[in-house]
Amino acid sequence: MANYTVEVFMGDALNAGNANTVFINLIGTKDSSEPQILGHSADMLSCSKTLTVSCKESLGPFFLVQVELKALELEDYWFCSKVIVTDPEGRQLLFPCYQWLSPKKKTILREATAKLSHKDTEEMAVGHRLEDVAKKCEDFIWGVYDSEIPHIVQVDSASGLPYEVRFSFTKEKEFQHTLLRALLDLKLNFHPTNTWNSMEELYLQWNVPWTHEYIKKHWRTDTFFGYQFLNGSNPMMIKRCSKLPNNFPVTNDMVKSALPKESSLEKEMEKGNIFLCDYARLDGIVGNVIDGIQQYLAAPLCLLFSNPQGKLLPIAIQLKQKPEAQNPIFLPTDSKHDWLLAKLFVRNAEFNEHEVNFHLLRTHLLAEVFTMATLRALPSVHPLFKSSAIGLKGMITFMRRATASLTYSSLCLPDNIKERGLENIPHYYYRDDGLKLWNIIHKFVNGVVAHYYTDRDVQEDSELQTWLTEIVEHGFLKNDNSGIPKSFHTVAELVKFVTMLIFTVSAQHAAVNNGQFDFGAWIPNFPSTMKAPPPTTKGQATADSILAALPDVKHTLTLMSVLHLLSKKSSDHYPFGYYPEELFVEAVPLQKMEQFRQDLKALEGEIEARNKNLELPYDYLNPKNVDNSVDL
Repeated sequence: MANYTVEVFMGDALNAGNANTVFINLIGTKDSSEPQILGHSADMLSCSKTLTVSCKESLGPFFLVQVELKALELEDYWFCSKVIVTDPEGRQLLFPCYQWLSPKKKTILREATAKLSHKDTEEMAVGHRLEDVAKKCEDFIWGVYDSEIPHIVQVDSASGLPYEVRFSFTKEKEFQHTLLRALLDLKLNFHPTNTWNSMEELYLQWNVPWTHEYIKKHWRTDTFFGYQFLNGSNPMMIKRCSKLPNNFPVTNDMVKSALPKESSLEKEMEKGNIFLCDYARLDGIVGNVIDGIQQYLAAPLCLLFSNPQGKLLPIAIQLKQKPEAQNPIFLPTDSKHDWLLAKLFVRNAEFNEHEVNFHLLRTHLLAEVFTMATLRALPSVHPLFKSSAIGLKGMITFMRRATASLTYSSLCLPDNIKERGLENIPHYYYRDDGLKLWNIIHKFVNGVVAHYYTDRDVQEDSELQTWLTEIVEHGFLKNDNSGIPKSFHTVAELVKFVTMLIFTVSAQHAAVNNGQFDFGAWIPNFPSTMKAPPPTTKGQATADSILAALPDVKHTLTLMSVLHLLSKKSSDHYPFGYYPEELFVEAVPLQKMEQFRQDLKALEGEIEARNKNLELPYDYLNPKNVDNSVDL
């Protein structure tokens, strides 16, 4: 008789228990146990329960744990975090689960030691591996919303997702409460006419961040306008300008007052001090109609100068792509209202580029592609599985353009910074903190991947190559111009790709998500839409016309509630690098994870020390404010 001690852990999620009966069965290469009743999961208030499973003989060197729920009356779900089995020789074996289980199907768990497919030779192990992936391919099917944007999971609503990947009960209720609380707070300030009468009315007395006061005070200034291209919600548009685009005919006479004496536009471009933000992807897109009112978009070009004092200042703005008499180039020397209105249209273009391209497409939709590929191609035992205001029509057009411009190098921060020529521009805290985070992630990934892989292992891992193929086909749509690798040949290639993936869903998402309410709570600083068309002549703008162009009361309050929800840290937030799930058992990856956390803690200290000397601290890439993945 061989006795195995089985301890089953429920986890601490709200509503994790239920009224189902739980059965445990051990399936080995030499013998299998009879199903053993663990009890009702609702009775497991201590979050774990232990039982002894007896077999006629040893199960053999390899065995699986089968968990089955049988409903008494109503079908309910149960959250199981892990199972620990102590074998007759006294060895403790970890079987990770960390998912919601359904009474409709049995769940098979494998011991936590990571294995590559071509090194997994046990017949039962190979069979489980194939079955694991086949089951996930049945549960997670690719859907196509539009053929020219990344593919998504095929499901009608969140409730149609397999239960194991939905938000937890805690997360779902918190999400609903946060949105309701924001809407209630905003309703207290609701303006009865839906029209703003003055800028001061835009200041809403509710739970705004302290930066709101700073931004309300400085939003009109050229200095703060320029600052946001580097350290605002979207630090991704700006690039060095070594030659003016043909459709942006700025002359020296236009900008000479903004440049040092004896200098010129050409000289400053040679020095690397001229920068450009070009919103060409918005060209020709018609604005939405909201509550019967036409909204308007611009596709501006904005030229900026990094002055000797290290300040980034706008020096010329053209609101449409085609130069013509009805498309003047606005300058800081124009009337204050003309110049402010031009900057507002740039900020509105920035809003659309940020929300649809750099936030939605390049973090959320890519995160969905990475997740789908991981679920469909990698079994749970694989080491990478363990580590890893435009209207609808206009939005689709814009996302098609953004997807077509999506490149591998743009997602790899060191390459992206170099391509945009931003290695030396001062006070670019997104770059400084982001590169340090990238290097820390790269060091961690290299340590873990090199433990499991040689170059030959990379080439022979069919599951890994299938995983990459899924990402290329469904995320980058087989675009040959994207630069995305079609296959992996070396450990170095794999390490870079996995670093990109982790950085995208964690640090990059934090950089473009967490400051949305900070910079958008004062709506003139980040207008989601404009109710007036871009001006075609100078000298027409007034304080009243600027106010009338901004979003109305209803749209403003709705936007603020959404930005508040998106920026709020959830109660189940785990700082970057802290993983509540026990998925690894080998010494090397565990040691690398601990070193990873130490490196992140050191960076946290560096950032906080730097921020003490900044008028407006940049804290979005502080590791304690970065989630392990896109979480909302």
